[in-house]
Amino acid sequence: MAMTDRIYEMIRELIENDGAAEIGRNELAGKLGCVPSQINYVISSRFTPEQGYIVESRRGGGGYIRIRMVDGSRDGYRMHIVNNIGTYIDMNSALAILRNLVANGCVPEHEGKLILAALRARSVASLPPETAGAIRADLLKNMLLNI
Repeated sequence: MAMTDRIYEMIRELIENDGAAEIGRNELAGKLGCVPSQINYVISSRFTPEQGYIVESRRGGGGYIRIRMVDGSRDGYRMHIVNNIGTYIDMNSALAILRNLVANGCVPEHEGKLILAALRARSVASLPPETAGAIRADLLKNMLLNI
């Protein structure tokens, strides 16, 4: 098993057991025999808002990283996503969000396909990237709020 997979599994098990995980990056790296930057990589790539996690960190001597799952209800998870989209979203991020929402049963598959079609529409794709990303974010938020 790759080191990133081992880190992910260890953190995920902590979250599943307690509903949240509070870890010291250096301590976890020492236990697993890896460098702290590998912990950062796993957290930033696998414990994202799009995947249903909230990550908080505090730096310094008593620093920690706290990871918790979003409200487990479908509406709570969907609202968490809406609140974290911001004013711009690229197509790859929107696709990742939709895949996770469908996989978690928060958006029916048929509606997910319709939302994806709207976000990929030529009218949005032909705009400058900044404008397309802003329109895509507004579309995605509004559609998630109304399904």
